[in-house]
Amino acid sequence: MGGCFAAVLSQNLKKENIMKLKIAKRIYWIGAALTALWFGASGIFELTKNPIVWDITLQLGYPAYFIYVLGVAKLLGIAVLLTPNRLLRLKEWVFAGIFFDIIFAFSSKLSVIGATATIDAIVAFIMVSVTYIMFRKIYAASYSPVVAALPV
Repeated sequence: MGGCFAAVLSQNLKKENIMKLKIAKRIYWIGAALTALWFGASGIFELTKNPIVWDITLQLGYPAYFIYVLGVAKLLGIAVLLTPNRLLRLKEWVFAGIFFDIIFAFSSKLSVIGATATIDAIVAFIMVSVTYIMFRKIYAASYSPVVAALPV
C-alpha cells in the first residue's frame, strides 16, 4: 500500500515539474522574442544611422564607430538568442552583453540627460532579467570542478 502511494506521489511531482518547465519555456520564449524585437530594432537603427538613435548616442559621448560595432553585436547576439536548444554557452555571453549594454545606457543617460531618460533601460533590465532567470530554469548550469593538468 505504501509503495502505491509513493508511486502516485512521485508521478504527481513529475507532472508538476513538467508543467513548471512548460511555463518557464513559454516565459523564456516570450522574453527572448521581446528582447529580439527591442535589441534587433536598436541594432538596425544603429546600422542605418537612424537620427534619433545616433543623436542620443553621440550626445552621450560615444564615438560614431562604436555605434556601428554595437549594432552588429546586437544583431549577432539576437541570432544566437533565437537559436533553440543550441549555443547555450554563447547565449550566456549574449545575456552578459545585453546586460552591459543596458547598464551602460542607464548610467550614461543618468549622468548626461537625466533620470527620466533611464526608464527604457529600467524596463529592458527587468525584461531581460526575467528572461535570463527562465533560461537558467530551462538549462540549469552544471559546473564541474576544473582539474589542473600536472606536468608529466
